[in-house]
Amino acid sequence: MLVWERPEPPDRPVLAPLSRERIVRAAIRLADADGLEAVSLRKVAAALDVGPMRLYGYIATKDELLDLMVDAVYGEIRPAGDGWREVLRSLAETTRQAVHRHEWLADLIGGRPQLGPNALARGEAVLAALGGVDVDIVMPVVTAVDAYVIGAVRREIAEQRAERATGMDKQQWQVTFGPYLERTFATGQFPALATVVREGAHLDADETFRIGLDFLLDGIEARISG
Repeated sequence: MLVWERPEPPDRPVLAPLSRERIVRAAIRLADADGLEAVSLRKVAAALDVGPMRLYGYIATKDELLDLMVDAVYGEIRPAGDGWREVLRSLAETTRQAVHRHEWLADLIGGRPQLGPNALARGEAVLAALGGVDVDIVMPVVTAVDAYVIGAVRREIAEQRAERATGMDKQQWQVTFGPYLERTFATGQFPALATVVREGAHLDADETFRIGLDFLLDGIEARISG
């Protein structure tokens, strides 16, 4: 029986109150503060001031805990809008916002579909908006948007982690490595790259995400209309 279906044990008033929701919220607070490495059943129990063995009545393994944490964050993702394009844009933007609120989520999304109730509700809202689209291409459309978002946010989170690890923000990094690139471009071996770096617009993460999403949605619209 999956954790979503398994009943919780009755709470015992003589002890500190406990529930799956309290356990998951405590785990999310730990992960938000210090990353996934800060999350274990022992550490969550300590944060709740209960013995670790009490948690096993609610959650059997750390993998179950991670599944519950991901689904709790999926509850923050509520795609909305009029028509499939607005809903897909909302899906992309709210997913990105959730990852930036919970950086650790970037390490867990993707792969096999999430099956928790919040993830299923998110999927239902998106698929309902695509009700008029050929059923054979509905899942490729949603998968394409998810893949774009996952790739974009993982790159953004990687940049944030690099800033913390090196102590240099993006501008400082560019100043540091700029002379090397200029020497390299001066060899004439990379003319296209040199042109883009020197003359192209230098967009921030928000602009880059929005424009890339527009390209993707335009392509989907052209395929659906065709």
